[in-house]
Amino acid sequence: MPGHRQPHIVIIEDEPVTRATLTSYLDSHGYRVTEVASAEKAEAVLARDNADLLLVDINLEGKDGLQITREQRALSEVGIILISGRTDDVDRIVGLEMGADDYVCKPFNRRELLARIKNLLRRTMALRHLSRTVFRFEGFTFNVATRALTRETGEAVRLTRAEYELLAQLVRHPAEVLGREMLAAAVTHRHEGGDPRTVDVLIRRLRSKIERDPKLPQIISTSHGEGYVFTGRLE
Repeated sequence: MPGHRQPHIVIIEDEPVTRATLTSYLDSHGYRVTEVASAEKAEAVLARDNADLLLVDINLEGKDGLQITREQRALSEVGIILISGRTDDVDRIVGLEMGADDYVCKPFNRRELLARIKNLLRRTMALRHLSRTVFRFEGFTFNVATRALTRETGEAVRLTRAEYELLAQLVRHPAEVLGREMLAAAVTHRHEGGDPRTVDVLIRRLRSKIERDPKLPQIISTSHGEGYVFTGRLE
């Protein structure tokens, strides 16, 4: 999607052919992929580079996939899909109890796995976005918790309460069309909230503060007949 970075998938699989095939397939579908053969190598990668999703073979030598799942789930809400050559239910049940989000058996259909990956990334990244408090886009830093919007020069951009609430809704739902009524409901200021037409006024004010050319907006776009969509590039 416009403004979105490539999701990062880490494949932890000690079988070279499976690992290479998966890497090539996911790379061809636009994902950034890191492949490793062991838990130790995976930990080194994750220490320096956050992952959005882990594809973990259960039957690794040394620290196995179940242990990796338990440890990573204690650290973060990263998406985890377990891969196993065994078809019995025990590994699947234990894996899910330890915090895995999904489970596939070898041999797997690559298109089905891709669909599962897309669905899981959609869920996990949406949750992460909703809980995020600092957004960086197009030379701005927006701290939702402190209600501070600053330029890369450090200059503060003053926002009214209504403008802040509107921008918070937009950045939390990037590339998603938000209707005027939904945005109006998010604006709670007693003088400005409630009327969908006031959203148009607030959008014009926001654009005057953050767009290089408010008449040709690149950060907050209009979806004619529907509402507005955040199209700025989030870092």
